[in-house]
Amino acid sequence: MKYLATLAIIVLSGTTAVWAQNYSQQQQPFQGVVGNTVSTSKEVRPHNIKAPQGAPNVVWILLDDVGFGATNTFGGVINTPTFDNLANNGLRYTNFHTAGICAPTRAALMTGRNHHSVHMGGFAHTILSAGFPGYDGRIPSNAGTIAEILRENGYNTFAVGKYGLTPDEDATDAGPFDRWPSGKGFDHFFGFLGSQTDQYKPDLVEENAHVKPDGRHLNDQITDKAISYIARQQAAKSGKPFFLYYSPGATHAPHQVATEWSDPYKGKFDKGWDVFREEVFARQKKLGIIPANAVLPERNPNIKAWNSLTADEKKLYARFMEVYAGYLTYTDHEVGRVINYLKEINQLDNTLVFVVIGDNGASKEGTLNGDVDRALFGKPLPEDENIKYNLAKIDLIGKPEGTEANYPLGWAQAANTPFKFWKQDANSEGGTRNPLIVFYPKGIKEKGAIRTQYGHVIDLLPTTLEYLGIQAPQEIRGIKQDPIQGTSLVYSFADAKAASKHTEQYYYIFGSHAIYKDGWKAGFAFQPSISNGLFNKFSIYKTEDEGWALYNLNEDFNERNDLAKKYPQKLAELKALFDADAKKYNVYPFFTWDDVINRVFSMK
Repeated sequence: MKYLATLAIIVLSGTTAVWAQNYSQQQQPFQGVVGNTVSTSKEVRPHNIKAPQGAPNVVWILLDDVGFGATNTFGGVINTPTFDNLANNGLRYTNFHTAGICAPTRAALMTGRNHHSVHMGGFAHTILSAGFPGYDGRIPSNAGTIAEILRENGYNTFAVGKYGLTPDEDATDAGPFDRWPSGKGFDHFFGFLGSQTDQYKPDLVEENAHVKPDGRHLNDQITDKAISYIARQQAAKSGKPFFLYYSPGATHAPHQVATEWSDPYKGKFDKGWDVFREEVFARQKKLGIIPANAVLPERNPNIKAWNSLTADEKKLYARFMEVYAGYLTYTDHEVGRVINYLKEINQLDNTLVFVVIGDNGASKEGTLNGDVDRALFGKPLPEDENIKYNLAKIDLIGKPEGTEANYPLGWAQAANTPFKFWKQDANSEGGTRNPLIVFYPKGIKEKGAIRTQYGHVIDLLPTTLEYLGIQAPQEIRGIKQDPIQGTSLVYSFADAKAASKHTEQYYYIFGSHAIYKDGWKAGFAFQPSISNGLFNKFSIYKTEDEGWALYNLNEDFNERNDLAKKYPQKLAELKALFDADAKKYNVYPFFTWDDVINRVFSMK
């Protein structure tokens, strides 16, 4: 009896293991024959899923709050040698777009569907979500993620860094875990579930439990973990490819980095943000990143000319940018560690890499004067007091003690060169246009080339699937899937002149919204009706309604010339199209910053 009990445990354990590995197959009808006895039956054993023959590994890298013109790779002056190398041996996409803020971008990226379609019109945070289909912050099971799809097609799947898509109510060790990374297709996860975290004292999670950070910078920790996942998988010699989602908290606030990375930039930004923008703009033209006849936009409203600042302001603001630059270069270095490891194990040539440099435009959350350690929803100080307060703590910028460090708005626009405005501005290219690098030695023949086809984060999932030869599934674990809404970019890999296939795209973030169609774009810059100290943290607009603007991006890519009065019929046509998309994709009812702030006040 003891032997039989032990045998039963072994058999049941083996059955459980097979079931866990082949969960999707168990949902399919049994293909054999069940008779009264084994001799009259036909058995069909479950089998391990295999990826398509020769399918490469896939690495998705998503940075946070970077800005279009920050990296050297896209004309900036901040050193990013890893990104340079990937782009010089791959493709640079200069007309690629995000949703305009982090959680919506990440939800769209992961699912290949618009962010309101997958319920992430705002955030997974309670205060930044609402009880409507487009805003409840809960990605539904009928919108399977890239990790779920690839795992069911023979891939191992890993994620490290920022996830940002788990509802606050679920983000404890009690779960439920169906909206943690493990519940959305990842075999392993190491990082944080929220939107931002301290880089030295992160709210750290490993698999399905919070763990104690070891005191090192988070970038260092997630890189070690990513390499360990790959090493362990390769040691198993399973022949399976892997998918790695590498998503550091960088360069989202808090800007924290060791002085060995920030100090080399001392004095590099003393000329200020106006000169920075001019220099980057010239570099972008030289690289062919922007049109040769492009014109640099004016400074955003309320941004002072650098030469009008006091000596103390210049000293303070330059240090903020030195730290940010060091933070970005350090992040590039950590990405380089992953790339170099793949090269060491002879897997780099067999790895398809996508790098999205930012989940939105550069951050406008640092106030006009920058933040050293004041909380996001804290009451801002008057300008003179804020400058004095920050100057007293200038040596803490970037260090663990300066937990909320974020640069001032002048540097945010500079990092967004050649565009106007910034993160959260869904109406503006400055809020939504981010660089994309595609690298795959076996498949990218035109090394270092530029691509100008219109793209959006919902396109990366179908691009990946098409290149791997994997069909978007009709069902995942027995749940019927909604159609993928993105458009594959594979058609453009080998053809620089191919016409864009992604021809229409809406945008909406907390009131600001836009619609793109065939090179034309109409945008509405939302102005909150609530005027208070809290909102001043976010907004630099004047109090009057900015209204709708119309741009022909084919001739005016950085939105300098508003054509709304010249072409009212085109504007009306695009507004009607936005309305149709808003109904189709769950954008209504509009959930705005007014609504968010009212909720904040109601909680007090």
